[in-house]
Amino acid sequence: MGLFSFIKEAGEKLFGHGEAQASQSDPAVANASAANAIKDYIARMNLSAEELSVGFDGASGTVTVAGKVATQAVKEKILLCCGNVAGVVQVEDQLTVAEAAAEPQFYTVVRGDTLSKIAREYYANANDYMKIFEANKPMLAHPDKIYPGQVLRIPK
Repeated sequence: MGLFSFIKEAGEKLFGHGEAQASQSDPAVANASAANAIKDYIARMNLSAEELSVGFDGASGTVTVAGKVATQAVKEKILLCCGNVAGVVQVEDQLTVAEAAAEPQFYTVVRGDTLSKIAREYYANANDYMKIFEANKPMLAHPDKIYPGQVLRIPK
């Protein structure tokens, strides 16, 4: 449980089109549409949680996510799905884990980063980049497709 920070301008562009584009005169409708867009994104990534609940507050850019997940890895991936969305500044984690594990470790990508460079920093071996790639699937489709501001899971 906790609050995780993200870069507002970086991430998936889920808002501003389709159902997520709600009337600006009704913030409640806009927030509900944005929350549904994030929940749909989580489902598209094949991540599941019992009684998954996603809320969004557009004024603060905060996503609140709750439910019960099977593993720490699934929890971390859901948090990243919520946070790596353009317009999201922070994610309030109210997820519980059936199988207790160590606290997550995250890294925010900066310009010039590669998974190899990050792996060298965390594991002292650039060839361990696949550990980071695998830990961030399905949000990452290719090891070379990372962008500044994106937050990645760093497995221990």
